[in-house]
Amino acid sequence: QVQLVESGGGLVQPGGSLRLSCVASGIAFSIYNMGWYRQAPGKQRELVAVIPLGASTTYGDSVKGRFTISRDNAKNTVYLQMNSLKSEDTAVYYCNAHRTPQYVYDYWGQGTQVTVSS
Repeated sequence: QVQLVESGGGLVQPGGSLRLSCVASGIAFSIYNMGWYRQAPGKQRELVAVIPLGASTTYGDSVKGRFTISRDNAKNTVYLQMNSLKSEDTAVYYCNAHRTPQYVYDYWGQGTQVTVSS
C-alpha cells in the first residue's frame, strides 16, 4: 500500500519560514519523481516544485527564489523549505510521487495546511 504522509504545516506570520516533509512508503522512492503542489480555497491545484530524476528542479513562478525542494532517498523523504512566506502562500500543500507511465504510477498525500497570517 502506497502512502505519502506530509507534515510540517501550520500557522506562520508573513515573512516567516516553514519546512514541509513528506515520507513515502510502499514505493521504490529513488525511482520516483517527487513534487509539491498546493490548492487555495476556490482555486485550482498548482505546481509548487518538482524534483525529477536526472533533471533540474522546477518551481512555480510565484515561489521561485523563496522555496527550495530537496529529497533524501535514504529516508524516503522529500522536503519543501519555504522562506519569506506571504499571505498568498496560504493553501493546502500536497506531496506527489510519479513515474512513467504516470496514468499508472501517480500518488498523492492527504495534504497539510499552511496558513500565513499575522
